[in-house]
Amino acid sequence: MSGGSKIRQSVWFTGRVQGVGFRYTALSVAREFAVTGYVKNLPDGRVEAVIEGDPPDIDRYLAALREAMAGCIRHEESRESPATGSFHGFEIRY
Repeated sequence: MSGGSKIRQSVWFTGRVQGVGFRYTALSVAREFAVTGYVKNLPDGRVEAVIEGDPPDIDRYLAALREAMAGCIRHEESRESPATGSFHGFEIRY
């Protein structure tokens, strides 16, 4: 990842996204890209993913995750903000 251009992308996935291996798939896919952050289930049934990296890496990661979980994601919302650099890898949070 090149310095200075990193962003944070927060994404909320809706659909059949809990109890289907979504978080583990998100973690596995993240290992293929230069991204950091976390994924976690929310009490309202959504899954939240917070990803930091260069925009093209985040875009490729999200595209791969969407493809892997295509039958489960019904809708997603996202918000971009400046990267904080607070992540040291990608993890599942509980």
